[in-house]
Amino acid sequence: METVLVIGSNSFSGSDFIDLLLSEREYKVLGASRSPEKDDLFLSYKGNPNRARFSFHQVDLNHDLAALLSLIEAERPAYIVNFAAQSEVAPSWENPGQWFQTNAVALANLAIRLKDMPFIKRYVHISSPEVYGPCEGVVKEDARYNPSTPYAASKAASDLMLLTLYKNFNFPVSTVRATNVYGAHQQLFKIIPRTVIYLKSGRTIELHGGGKAVKSYVHIRDVSQGELQVMERGNNGDIYHFSPDGGVAVRDVVATICQRMGKDFDSSVKTVTERLGQDKAYIIDSTKARTELGWAPRVGLDQGLEGVVRWVDRYWEAIQKQPLGYVHKP
Repeated sequence: METVLVIGSNSFSGSDFIDLLLSEREYKVLGASRSPEKDDLFLSYKGNPNRARFSFHQVDLNHDLAALLSLIEAERPAYIVNFAAQSEVAPSWENPGQWFQTNAVALANLAIRLKDMPFIKRYVHISSPEVYGPCEGVVKEDARYNPSTPYAASKAASDLMLLTLYKNFNFPVSTVRATNVYGAHQQLFKIIPRTVIYLKSGRTIELHGGGKAVKSYVHIRDVSQGELQVMERGNNGDIYHFSPDGGVAVRDVVATICQRMGKDFDSSVKTVTERLGQDKAYIIDSTKARTELGWAPRVGLDQGLEGVVRWVDRYWEAIQKQPLGYVHKP
């Protein structure tokens, strides 16, 4: 039985990927994250019937690199999928050094060591379309980097570091860039779960810039399926996009949720100032993943939104005890 190490296992994307691995494959799965393992409100794999094949390890990529490397040497994973990152855009303006430390420096320190471990078949790097800046027209995998925030610049730096390792040492890295991922178990401050929670609790939803920014919402399980295909069948040095067929304005997504929950849109929202560095459109081309990997999004937006509403209803008592805003952890 081969082993997969998922770094950033407490993250929304990392935990769903683990749930998929346990459900559809026979791998031994290791999770590593800097914080203690969360509960099932945020970790979908907690209820997986095959959870006996999973083990969690609390390791901080920034401060416990030696411990992480020891774990890797001992377990010799065939695959490493790294979701660990400072991932929020707006707060990156306040502490840009922390974003670069986690997203670029810590990753570089890890990857330079991994390149000498011959048992690693594939290292899957989770990047972001934010590295492209404003996504206008058809944005393919070879589009130039044009980051417009510290977060995006830190991710671009990590991408370039891994590219140098591939070019000089044939490091088996494949890179993933997915658009606006959503689904049940997501962080509560994200626009889709936050909208459901605010509507359920009678609070007013703030729409930055009136919610005119166009996003490409793709369901978490569709992205996880794509990441699994990249892990098992991707090409070294290649980049893969995962995105739906088109974009939708944030305000339209909020309006859809309002309609589904029987709430009046106009009385439920208010317009506030747009975020600094917000891209007007966030649309990338996923033809390569569809052609080479046979990937395609299968969870429609209506179905995905319904899943989030059901999740909030199910965990409403626990959600009411959670902070609803972003809480920064250095």
